[in-house]
Amino acid sequence: EVQLVESGGGLVQAGGSLRLSCAASGFTRADYTIGWFRQAPGKVRERVPCIARKDGSTHYPDSVKGRFTISSDNAKRTVHLQMNSLKVEDTAIYFCAAVFPSQICSGSNSQPWDYDYWGQGTQVTVSS
Repeated sequence: EVQLVESGGGLVQAGGSLRLSCAASGFTRADYTIGWFRQAPGKVRERVPCIARKDGSTHYPDSVKGRFTISSDNAKRTVHLQMNSLKVEDTAIYFCAAVFPSQICSGSNSQPWDYDYWGQGTQVTVSS
């Protein structure tokens, strides 16, 4: 059974940093893509970065480019999301999601329905 478990959320002041982690288990294949999504109250679920396990390619939307960094520890099947210069508008529940088989991470797989497996989410709150 595929499982994704997020950790690292919390409360931080604007301008601060948080590091989220997504631990994946229940599968051994290497052709997958992990995406981080976020959803604020009353808003649609938005994909922030993704990373393709096969070649390490990443994709960032403009809203987080230059502030967020996604990385992968393949041996541990863990994906990290380093979030710097946080803004109040980054407040949301953050989810990691996986899809396989997949060898791409781009703007073409940025919708929730592009992903098959989801974690339970972790709350990130940025105060002013």
